[in-house]
Amino acid sequence: MADEMVELAQRFINSYDVAGIPQVEVNGRTSWKVMHALTRALQYELGITELSDGFGPTTLSALRSRFGACVDGSTRHGNVYRIAQSGLYCKGYDGGGIDASYNDRVVDSVIGIKSDMGVGGAFPGGGLEPKVFKALLTMDPYVRVGDGTEAVRGIQRWLNGRYVGRREFFVCPCDGHFSRDVQKALVFALQYEIGMGDDTANGRFGPGTQDGVRSQALLEAGSADGARQFVRLFQAAMRFNGWDVAFDGRYSQALAHTVAEFQRFARLLPAHGGGDFRTWASLLVSTGDPTRPGTACDGITEITEKRAQALRAAGYTTVGRYLTNAAVPNARNKKIQPGELATITAGGLSVFPIYQTNGGDREYFNPHQGARDALAALEAARGHGFLPGTTLYFAVDYDAVDEEVTSLVIPRFRALAARMHAYGSEYRIGVYAPRNTCSRLARAGLTTASFVSDMSTGYSGNLGFPLPGNWAFDQITTLTVGTGAGYIEIDKNIASGRDPGQNRFAPRGPDTLLDVDFDRARQNDLTTDLIRYIEDNGHGSIGRLRGPHECATKVVDMDGLITGLARSLRMRKALIQAAVFWEYQADRTDPGVDLLVATYFTWREQHEAWERHPVGDPPVPPLVIREDSSTGVAQIFARTAIEARNHCVAAGVVPGAPLDPDDWHVRRDVWTRLRNDDDHNVSTVPLVHLHSAARVGVTTDRLRYSDADIIAVLARYNGTGAEAQNYGRRALDLHRVFEKYNAAQRS
Repeated sequence: MADEMVELAQRFINSYDVAGIPQVEVNGRTSWKVMHALTRALQYELGITELSDGFGPTTLSALRSRFGACVDGSTRHGNVYRIAQSGLYCKGYDGGGIDASYNDRVVDSVIGIKSDMGVGGAFPGGGLEPKVFKALLTMDPYVRVGDGTEAVRGIQRWLNGRYVGRREFFVCPCDGHFSRDVQKALVFALQYEIGMGDDTANGRFGPGTQDGVRSQALLEAGSADGARQFVRLFQAAMRFNGWDVAFDGRYSQALAHTVAEFQRFARLLPAHGGGDFRTWASLLVSTGDPTRPGTACDGITEITEKRAQALRAAGYTTVGRYLTNAAVPNARNKKIQPGELATITAGGLSVFPIYQTNGGDREYFNPHQGARDALAALEAARGHGFLPGTTLYFAVDYDAVDEEVTSLVIPRFRALAARMHAYGSEYRIGVYAPRNTCSRLARAGLTTASFVSDMSTGYSGNLGFPLPGNWAFDQITTLTVGTGAGYIEIDKNIASGRDPGQNRFAPRGPDTLLDVDFDRARQNDLTTDLIRYIEDNGHGSIGRLRGPHECATKVVDMDGLITGLARSLRMRKALIQAAVFWEYQADRTDPGVDLLVATYFTWREQHEAWERHPVGDPPVPPLVIREDSSTGVAQIFARTAIEARNHCVAAGVVPGAPLDPDDWHVRRDVWTRLRNDDDHNVSTVPLVHLHSAARVGVTTDRLRYSDADIIAVLARYNGTGAEAQNYGRRALDLHRVFEKYNAAQRS
């Protein structure tokens, strides 16, 4: 929402005609661009010649040198006052007008923001200390935001209040959320408590900090009062990682119990409930203690008999291997090799499969790629023989920031999940990614397990994020195992036990009978043949919403989905194409009928609401009641879709529980999706065909249907009786047109 005082702040920024101070959009909304511009304006007023976005040591030093301990009413520098007032407004506080004065309203707001930061005790009064000024010109919030908690915010304020006087400690956010800046503040605090000086403390959990933690006595129930600050920091780390513990500096039995739960969750065994080095490490850095033993690993190197023996001797029981090679020029041959899975299992190991054809470029993450990956991964997993129910780990091998997870990664996985569901959900979807990406995808219901790339400790998606709740493998370090012929480099993983890997396989060789993608270079020829058939047989566009050219284009545009459906279900794609092409023409009366059905469902919803709260007269039912209609791309009734799906669930083709076609709520939901979701509608066509085949007794291999079989199945798509038989014969003619091109491309 636009704020008129932020607009004034933006106009003040734009009043500078100085190289290095950019003009900003006057829109009344705070942003990093605005804060960076204010920072540059302050640097200019301090006489700094090389302006930058960063409020670093040079700016801090110049601020102290020019104005002493703080900027306040005695500073008497109009533009510095305006910068402070602008920063307050951008932070949501009263700036007292942008009038170049340090008035009482400014003083009150500065006292308020310092209280929110937790530094009011360290920096009393209404002056702006350099570190507070620095914090003012950031986008960091100092009030609880969104689903942030007051428990976490209380610790953030405590950290600021206790350590802000140390040279390298700067005010961290107080929004109730764990983040990389808060994690860094916590490590600084730990360094100070183990005795590091300002010239040594750096906010990184490096060797010196690790040695300092190791040198401390084990924190456990009844730890002495002298360890109170260490206990507080330990409790802070537990809370930041999502564990509900007190923040009182006491290592109680309740704390020990919760710590033991965390240790079991993170596989820090035995779970003794004490605050030892490995527990500290797992709370503070994504790898935890990389020297701890792991039972799983992954790598790009073929597992030979000798390597399998070396891995087993080193304590590994599960190995991650790649389903395919990367789809880039000169890609390394890292995929599972012929006979390798048998060698691995003979060596006493199990396997979990990783799918990565790229995964490291932002451009790769889009719905179209997700849809393509679904079929490629499905067929690769089938080819290697992974059994149904296996989790396939799809790679997100880059540091996606939170906005990119929202705009790029989730849409790709949503498309991937939709296609995998359409193909029968034979395999489960997992992800290989940093912590935040793993957690976001799990919360969105798009993955069942996570393979966490925790070895990338500097990734923003790992810093300040707890281990995902559905983690299966935690990648923590690269090392080598074995010697001679058994030598191999691997990434060591901790296994949670959620995914034991696979040790039985049923390989399926390439099926040359399956259809392939349509060659778009033949689109004009296909369209010409379809138009000729329509015209020659008197099936012109009279009474139709769409002509044959538009319908042919629709079929070709959906070829990726149709091909995947046909291949995954071992069905001729012409069966799907013929139905979609014919039905997409649609009768001119169909939209009106759909409207009647939509009106009926709206009335049912209103009437149900009235029954719960019967105020006034009940809603009047529509004059014409239609409870269902053939709708969407392929003109499918909701009841038909439900019964077809129920048949396929019972046959093990698709997962799930049966639906009740007599429940209007179920029909409404199915009908609405059929009407509005083209992919879902077309994905239902082969399910209807499978149900139809069972109804009419066609049990032949679907790739070898006779003409009579095709007529019988396609006729049932339209119902029963003479008209349905005519429909089946007409659909056979269309099947032949499509099959002419499909067969040529198969061969």
